[in-house]
Amino acid sequence: MLRLRAICPFSWRMFQFRPFSFEPLISQMTKSTDEEQIFDLIEKNKAILTEEQVGCAFSMLWQFQRQKISLLKNVEYIREHPQFLTLQDLATTKMEFMNDTTLVNVLYITQQFGIKAHDPLIEALVTEAWRRLERFDISVLSKFSSCLVDQHLYFSPLMGEIADIVNRNLESIQDLRSLSVLMVNISSLISQRFQEQLVNKTELLFDTIDPSQVNTARRIVQFLRNIKYSYYPLLERCNQVFLSNMNHLDLDFISKILSLYHSLQFYNFQFFLMAKKRLTEMIPLFDHPANFVKLLVALGPLAGPQEKDRLKSTILLMSEELTSQQALAVMEAMEEMESRNSHLIKKIASILCKHLDNYKPVELLRITQTLIFLHFQSKDFFVKLRELLISYLKVSVVPSEIALLVCALSMLPSPHLDEARISQIEAVLPQCDLSDLNDFATSVLRCIQYDHTYLDSTPGKQLKLLQKLDYHGRQRLQKCNDLNLLWKEVKSLKGDWFAHSLLEETVVTLQRLMDEINYMNIAGIASFISRSNYLSTSLLDRIASVVVQQIEKIHPFAILGVILPFCALNYDPPQRDEFFGTCIQHLNSHLSKLDPIMLVFLGSSLATIEYFPENLLKAIFNIKFLAKLDSQLELLCSSLNMKVQFRLMELNRAVCLECPEYQIPWFHERFCQQYNKDTGSMNGAQQQIYKMLAEVLGGINFVKASVLTPYYYTIGFECILDKRKNPLPYGKSNTQIAGSRLPPGAEKIALEFLDSRAFCRNTPHLKGKSAMKKRHLEILGYHVIQIPHFEWNSMALSTKGARMDYLRERIFGAGKSDRCFY
Repeated sequence: MLRLRAICPFSWRMFQFRPFSFEPLISQMTKSTDEEQIFDLIEKNKAILTEEQVGCAFSMLWQFQRQKISLLKNVEYIREHPQFLTLQDLATTKMEFMNDTTLVNVLYITQQFGIKAHDPLIEALVTEAWRRLERFDISVLSKFSSCLVDQHLYFSPLMGEIADIVNRNLESIQDLRSLSVLMVNISSLISQRFQEQLVNKTELLFDTIDPSQVNTARRIVQFLRNIKYSYYPLLERCNQVFLSNMNHLDLDFISKILSLYHSLQFYNFQFFLMAKKRLTEMIPLFDHPANFVKLLVALGPLAGPQEKDRLKSTILLMSEELTSQQALAVMEAMEEMESRNSHLIKKIASILCKHLDNYKPVELLRITQTLIFLHFQSKDFFVKLRELLISYLKVSVVPSEIALLVCALSMLPSPHLDEARISQIEAVLPQCDLSDLNDFATSVLRCIQYDHTYLDSTPGKQLKLLQKLDYHGRQRLQKCNDLNLLWKEVKSLKGDWFAHSLLEETVVTLQRLMDEINYMNIAGIASFISRSNYLSTSLLDRIASVVVQQIEKIHPFAILGVILPFCALNYDPPQRDEFFGTCIQHLNSHLSKLDPIMLVFLGSSLATIEYFPENLLKAIFNIKFLAKLDSQLELLCSSLNMKVQFRLMELNRAVCLECPEYQIPWFHERFCQQYNKDTGSMNGAQQQIYKMLAEVLGGINFVKASVLTPYYYTIGFECILDKRKNPLPYGKSNTQIAGSRLPPGAEKIALEFLDSRAFCRNTPHLKGKSAMKKRHLEILGYHVIQIPHFEWNSMALSTKGARMDYLRERIFGAGKSDRCFY
């Protein structure tokens, strides 16, 4: 025996310090029923605990903790317990001997118990894990990355190393659950190419997960949100997982998904309807403000009138208990709900005012925007808010933060920028992206509009600031050499400054980079062109070419965005029939997957350019579809609800007029009667034309203004000429709605004054809606005369006599004018 001890002194020493068997102690831990039993075992065995037993003790404590209702109270109790401190000391001494799984698990649990990142144990565990990083398997690596996220180390070199490991080993990874965790955690660091590789890998592995793994699906959606990529194939598959598990989803989960979908602009009405039903069932279950506020935020925008009243009355009763963040959430939910409950608004505003000093700058902007939208008025509140915004502004040096603070200030009553603030803005302009520049310009324009008296030098300096904003905006566009980076900056830009100062330069930049347009960014670029009303034939030709070449890669959900500029701007690409035919054929095999609202917008857009796909029309004009559409309209805000109904009416009208062979009935009579209650108002130019028409035609009884046609088009002016081109007077029995029989050979004339909205922004090219109206009026028997604003307001028609001659020529055709109106 002594000889054996002499030969193997190290082994003998290790044998002495380990218990005869650690299995019984671990077994005792796993059979424990509460934390005290674990702490008793630690106290009695701390001299002999092994690394496995230390890891087991941490795991059991966390298992008990997850079963508690009052987490915060128990966390504090555990963290301060003497034996938990002992356990931490043991972990420090034994971490070197822990296996990888135990090491990272101990790190994760200590963080869950609120141990700070600068604690020696946390630092030592992270350092040890970093040392082993390359050998971690995928599940351990994913958990370790979550630990780093808990420490807000999103951009750390360590997270960068994890991203590199995932990149190098992506082909061999088969565990989508662990990969989804990593995807979310490294999303801030990875290139677009790596993003695409992760999306492709996720698609390959998606069918390997159990249909009940809702958290994996949620993380995939979260990853797409993080990289700002609405990739419809994956979103659809994740959405199907959520739908099949809806009865098991809790409030937190549904709230998270609704928020992610909103960020991605992914609107699946089947999910919304099922979520509404599930959340409505939860209303009686929550009587604590924290949970009820979350329910209000999630359900409020989806709820019907009765549910909204119930939610608002309940939150009013709880209002005294709301925290600052809960009050802000309630106020924003009221904006989403389009609430006008003045009592509740004032109550929540009083809570916001009480906590105003505690809000961050971005939250102050949200408060300002919401209160302005809700028409809240309180001089004292806005004075305090302005003082707070200015105090933040004086010490801020971050361009985006300065931009949002200035934006908030400009929205308050009596907006004003003094010289100090103007100088502060000028100092950060070289660091600003297009979004910041647009925010600054919009804010300055608001201030200039208010300060119309020009009593001091400040407005002049504001105008100079606008010039500097123009310069920096153009410089940024001219230096841009990546379409995707440009798109990130311009996709949400809107407002007068951008339209007047940077839109043309933006289109020039898009044209310069248009070879980079592909199936991934094509819908976004096309939608931008639609919103801008800027006709760029080269860009639209490029979009049409990409669609024809890459149609199989373009998701059906994206087709509406792709065709929209062609329909709205009334432009036919060189390969018109091939382009639209390809889009329609691609849609036909996916009609059942598209929501009714999208189908309505598709149908009405295609009708604008005289396309009436039979399969699409059959899918829309049936009782089952219209009933489903009605149920979805209930989920929309009032403005969008009305927009969808109006588009359906336009499609119904177009089909009745242009495709009578389909025998689709006109069922919008009552809707149009309600919508067209007031058609008698005229603007200045129309009143001027009306008086001149009366003179040209021989009196006001020869011309009618604001006439409603069959199918409820409104005509600016109408007159009737007999077969000899002589005006016919209207009798007293004439009704406002046209359509009575005409004498043989007589002709109805429709005169339309077209303002700038009827044309593309950059060229006198008639847009789709105006062209369709002309087409339909001709079908109804009118000879249509359109009077463009740029002709009527041209130098050639600067006198009354010239305008009278112009009207005579257009109506009677008495010679052709040689004037140039452009």
